[in-house]
Amino acid sequence: MAQFLSEEFMSEATVKLNEHAGFANAISNVTLGVQFDVSDTPEGELPYYLKIGDGAATMARGSLDDADVTIANTYETSVGISKGEVNTQMAFMTGQLKVSGNMAMLMMNQAVFNQFTAALSDMDLEY
Repeated sequence: MAQFLSEEFMSEATVKLNEHAGFANAISNVTLGVQFDVSDTPEGELPYYLKIGDGAATMARGSLDDADVTIANTYETSVGISKGEVNTQMAFMTGQLKVSGNMAMLMMNQAVFNQFTAALSDMDLEY
């Protein structure tokens, strides 16, 4: 069981994303970099990213210099989204989730994010 947002989580998530048929199909012709900035984690501020290109995805802790989109939220919101208790669109509309960067790129790749959630939904996580 991986700790949510740990190095182990990032490694397991990368494998799950790349093995998930729906996610693989959604990213087949996509090049996208998403920076996530999570505040108020047990470790303090925690940046991580999702990089998609050449039909593969990588999730890792750290910052992505050339991110197309940055998504910022709190640890509480991130946990709620991960557990399926918080709707991502509602979090955005209520200001719990803030997005900056290329919004058109985000909207064009909505299927990627839907499949991202599906691919990671069965991870056994500790929060």
